[in-house]
Amino acid sequence: MSSLGQLVAGVAHEINNPINFIAGNLKPAQNYAQSLLHLIDLYQQEYPQPSEIIQEEIEDLDLAFLAEDFTKLLSSLQIGTERIHEIVLSLRNFSRLDEAEMKAVNIHEGIESTLLILNSKLKPIKVSKEYAELPAVECLPGQLNQVFMNILSNAADALSAELAPEIHIQTQKLPSNAVEIIISDNGPGMPEEVSSKIFEAFFTTKPIGSGTGLGLSISYQIVTERHRGRLQCRSTVGEGTTFSITIPAVHKAP
Repeated sequence: MSSLGQLVAGVAHEINNPINFIAGNLKPAQNYAQSLLHLIDLYQQEYPQPSEIIQEEIEDLDLAFLAEDFTKLLSSLQIGTERIHEIVLSLRNFSRLDEAEMKAVNIHEGIESTLLILNSKLKPIKVSKEYAELPAVECLPGQLNQVFMNILSNAADALSAELAPEIHIQTQKLPSNAVEIIISDNGPGMPEEVSSKIFEAFFTTKPIGSGTGLGLSISYQIVTERHRGRLQCRSTVGEGTTFSITIPAVHKAP
């Protein structure tokens, strides 16, 4: 995961450079377009009867449509570059996998960046969110993102055959100055003999080659050992599965 973090950070950096160049030139391009379209409009006012050659060109180009659509096209490009900026920021947020020090972060940003990374896998699934107002949480942000990644990815796999798949993410602040992140799905659920083993290393129900059986085991270590929190799972066959992550908002040295 540390290597993945470095890779994602590198990709984010490489994307950011050209997109900054595009974004920086879009505004002048919009201004130039408006100036040229205004000039054409003035020409049409001053010379309402153009030559036959120019009139044919205007008709071939469908100038009225071109003028209207060109500004819309540039606006779409602006929206696209802004979206890419958001993606780059999320990639940078997710890529903090090799950070070794506790720092106070916005947990919701970590969840959102993980959802972005898993966007293609989660596309068929309805993802609903119920975020509470949380304090900044002292944690290892990249490692916590890894926990979100493992749980959400497993949920997506479990929901692959469901007709109306749904994942619900809820956060809340607990009286003990801890925060809880609850991730639920409406998948097939697991029998007790399976759910009781999911945090064991190398235990997996996936076909050979589809999973290592280490994701939830590593997640358990990250939450319980490195954050002194709790990672719990409740699952009922036919009703779905719920994971609960509870970690202190302030990490105190032993």
